[in-house]
Amino acid sequence: MENWITRGVAAICAGGSTALFWTFGVFLAVPWREGRLLSLSAVELQVLGISLVAGLVVAWGALHILAIADQAHRPRLYQTLRVALLVAAVLAINGGMSWAAARVTG
Repeated sequence: MENWITRGVAAICAGGSTALFWTFGVFLAVPWREGRLLSLSAVELQVLGISLVAGLVVAWGALHILAIADQAHRPRLYQTLRVALLVAAVLAINGGMSWAAARVTG
C-alpha cells in the first residue's frame, strides 16, 4: 500500500483520538474545578472512562497504522510523530478543560 494513504488514515485516526481526548477534558473540567475527582458519581465515572478509554484505543490504533508506513523505513519520523500525538493528546485535554471552564464562568 502507498505510504501516503497509510499516513492519511493514521492522521484521521489521530484526529479522532484528539477529539475524544478533548471530550474527556470537557467532562473532567467540572469535577476538577470542584475538587471532587475522588468522589465521582457512577455516571460521571462512566462518561470520563468511556471518553478516555476510547481516546486511548483510537490513539493506539493510529500509532499502529502509522507503524505500517514508517516504523521500519523511517524510524525517526515515526518516533517524532509518536511524541507529537502524545503532545496533541495532552493539549486536547487541556483545551477541553479550558473551553468548559470558559463556558461556566461566562
